[in-house]
Amino acid sequence: MLLAAGAGLGFTSVSPWSNAGVAATTFGIAALIWLALVHLVAASAGGYLAGRLRTQRVGLHTDEVAFRDTAHGFMTWAVSAIVTALLLASTAAMVIGGTARLGATAASGVASSVSDMASQAAGRVDLSNLDPSAYLTDALFRSERPAPASTDAGPARAEVGRIVAISIRNGDIAPADKTYVASVISTQTRISQPDAEKRINDAIAKTKEVAAKAEQTARETADIARKGAASFALATFIAMLIGALASSYGATLGGRARDKVEA
Repeated sequence: MLLAAGAGLGFTSVSPWSNAGVAATTFGIAALIWLALVHLVAASAGGYLAGRLRTQRVGLHTDEVAFRDTAHGFMTWAVSAIVTALLLASTAAMVIGGTARLGATAASGVASSVSDMASQAAGRVDLSNLDPSAYLTDALFRSERPAPASTDAGPARAEVGRIVAISIRNGDIAPADKTYVASVISTQTRISQPDAEKRINDAIAKTKEVAAKAEQTARETADIARKGAASFALATFIAMLIGALASSYGATLGGRARDKVEA
């Protein structure tokens, strides 16, 4: 009930708007404090009831009575921890699934960035459906003198697109492919061969730069998720430890109230 109340009060959710709500650090601290308070309050109440309602044994030493009350309180906390874990199993699965989707999204961002750059350079060639045999076929019919410039540059762009796409997939462009693509670009755009080669170098370098930035972003996202999971695990351990101590001590207070012993 307290966990549900915390969710309703906004202690376990963050506003999706960048300029609304609290900062991520403040939210993390508030969530951890609320988690500790939930364990403290709930475990204390459960431990107190366990000690107060335990059957009174006449003739036992005071230390033995305190030990039994403490043990009952600790067992109350242990059982409640198991029940809570079962109730929150679906929530944990959602968190893990969200982290996995986040990692998959970050990883797909790398492929998407590379694919976009390659598609722009390749005349919107679909890299996912790229047929290597088309590249080999183009190589078989490759001429030392590319077709002259015309109003319809579609076939030349498609051929160059396949070459560029294959080169990006392989990590670099082969010297022979680079020379041929430069000659085609030079013929179609009427620029010099060196200028055409410079365009190719710039396009490949820009693609690699975008891919490197996307990969760095994916790594940073994964690292943030890893640190967040570690912090949450440590906070959960501390909160559960607080709950164990609170339940054990609450049981001793309940035992004193049961035996009408002054604290």
